[in-house]
Amino acid sequence: MTPHVIEPDPQAGAAVKAADRAHVFHSWSAQGLIDPLAVAGAEGSYFWDYDGNRYLDFTSGLVYTNIGYQHPRVVAAIQEQAAKLTTFAPAFAIDVRSEAARLIAERTPGDLDKIFFTNGGAEAVENAVRMARLHTGRTKVLSAYRSYHGATSTAINLTGDPRRWASDNGSAGVVRFWAPFLYRSPFYATTEAEESARALQHLEDTIAFEGPATIAAIILETVPGTAGIMTPPPGYLAGVREICDKYGIVFVLDEVMAGFGRTGKWFAAEHFDVVPDLMTFAKGVNSGYVPLGGVAINAEIAATFDKRPYPGGLTYSGHPLACAAAVATIQVMEDEKVVENAAHIGEHVLGPGLRELAERHPSVGEVRGMGVFWALDLVKNRETREPLVPYNAAGEANAPMAAFGAAAKKNGLWPFVNMNRTHAVPACNVTEAEAKEGLAALDAALAVADEHTA
Repeated sequence: MTPHVIEPDPQAGAAVKAADRAHVFHSWSAQGLIDPLAVAGAEGSYFWDYDGNRYLDFTSGLVYTNIGYQHPRVVAAIQEQAAKLTTFAPAFAIDVRSEAARLIAERTPGDLDKIFFTNGGAEAVENAVRMARLHTGRTKVLSAYRSYHGATSTAINLTGDPRRWASDNGSAGVVRFWAPFLYRSPFYATTEAEESARALQHLEDTIAFEGPATIAAIILETVPGTAGIMTPPPGYLAGVREICDKYGIVFVLDEVMAGFGRTGKWFAAEHFDVVPDLMTFAKGVNSGYVPLGGVAINAEIAATFDKRPYPGGLTYSGHPLACAAAVATIQVMEDEKVVENAAHIGEHVLGPGLRELAERHPSVGEVRGMGVFWALDLVKNRETREPLVPYNAAGEANAPMAAFGAAAKKNGLWPFVNMNRTHAVPACNVTEAEAKEGLAALDAALAVADEHTA
């Protein structure tokens, strides 16, 4: 793809910014304290502002532009669908909706062959939980600390990070537990085997004290995303599968962020040879070009609603434009071997490159990840593993991470920064040269983080 010629237009940028500040109410933000960048355009792995500054996007938007920005085949598919049938109600059979469901079901593990479409990941979680509760006749759902499942009512209460606190009015029956995370082990483990075994025992103990017959579902991000990209240790997810089978609990895997090539497989569950009962997806299914999410449903749960109406739906479920984007995205990923590229970049470029940075930068406590899904855990002190900034830090307490982020942007990299971590999550079709460019910019920015180590 020929790089786009950037023509600065500061006056236009100022107008965009002024209108934004006058009328747009931004999510997760104190409105008077933010200064949103006015974006003029994007292409592939890059975007640019009206002043002519070009950034390599190491965030993939919000970890969803898995095939980069403005892929011509997907743009054309949306245009063609708009000319043919822009929208239609979800109760009808529409060719592009059927094809999107077929292509997704072909790639999901096991018998997750029925697809309920939503407009995004949070709605997918809402409906997966509703299905599990109706299928089992039970109420409680177990979710992990250090998790994120969305911002709608049930999904935010299932979430295990501070974004839950302001809305924590307790969706009936949400119970949290500790999932494995060896680097900051809640179980005092020293090996992956210990962490896995102790985490599974903790989960089973939690189930025992909550009452197995009251628990409808356990929901886990296959590989937790925003919370830190903590790849589960060998045997853990298989152990959760066994526990769910033992107690008749529905096992839900949230693949909203980890799915569609992000980890170097179509779905992260493939790395662990585990099949859930329900799987949520969104983001990478069509690289966010038109909002789309969904729930992949196994045969047993789908059969629950053969004669009994499912009490849920969305006006725009399976929107034709979104489904056309999904069909084209999946075809592009197959034809251009995007999933294979993500695996290659992770194994041969990002993984080795990030570990090499860790050797030279005392601010890097741990490198973890797979595919194009990586985290650097930044610390004040490698020996104590004290985070570079306190948990959920804001204002002056977050200054070291803010300085790191500013340094990355100065070097042409738009970084993913959350708490004391930066995540390396470029597009799944990022090139080796682009990935190395990102590593060089991270190298320079980490020198700033190093100044805050002890």
